[in-house]
Amino acid sequence: MPSFLHFFEVFLNTYDMFFKGMIRTLQITAVSIAIALIIGLFFAFLKISKIKALEWIANTYIFLIRGTPLIVQIFVFYFGLVSFGISQFWSVTLALAFHNGAYIAEIFRGSIQSIDKGQMEAGRSLGMTGNLTMRRIILPQAFRRALPPLGNQFIICLKDSSLAAFIGYYELFNVAQTQGANSYDVMTYLLVVSVYYLILVGLIGIVVNLLERKFSASER
Repeated sequence: MPSFLHFFEVFLNTYDMFFKGMIRTLQITAVSIAIALIIGLFFAFLKISKIKALEWIANTYIFLIRGTPLIVQIFVFYFGLVSFGISQFWSVTLALAFHNGAYIAEIFRGSIQSIDKGQMEAGRSLGMTGNLTMRRIILPQAFRRALPPLGNQFIICLKDSSLAAFIGYYELFNVAQTQGANSYDVMTYLLVVSVYYLILVGLIGIVVNLLERKFSASER
């Protein structure tokens, strides 16, 4: 194990490299989460649809994604899209988006179905269409209930972005892996990168907590 002094020295001397990697990690995470939310909501609606074919499509997608390792999915997207000139960034981002979309779909599905059916009936009795009732009454309540598990999924997505290093993409873990191998000081760089991940996870936790408080205050 490296001494604290050596760890602190490496931490300060490699700040520029790790900061660039951290920005790349945040970019991957933010874009993949944004796409995953859209994918998840889309497949959640398919899964709760009364049309069996649509429900089957959603179940098949969720089964395939949840049944195969993320690293395999990243390589499939990378080698499948690189021939079309798609960059490493979009390859890993789309892989993360489709992977997390399956889990987010189940989160949204559970949250929507947890809302009392009387809410839909009340909206319809006021002359609102089913779609309008879903958008204005059901979804806001469902999103509030889904926020805690969504926050956990965002953190998982952030940590899973480290797998981008295996296709050579320059992000946090890639920096630690490369510098550790070059300096024969792998443990120190793993500890340094762990600090950066802890900082990012903490920031996501703060944002999610602020959103939870905001929605809780709006209900009062």
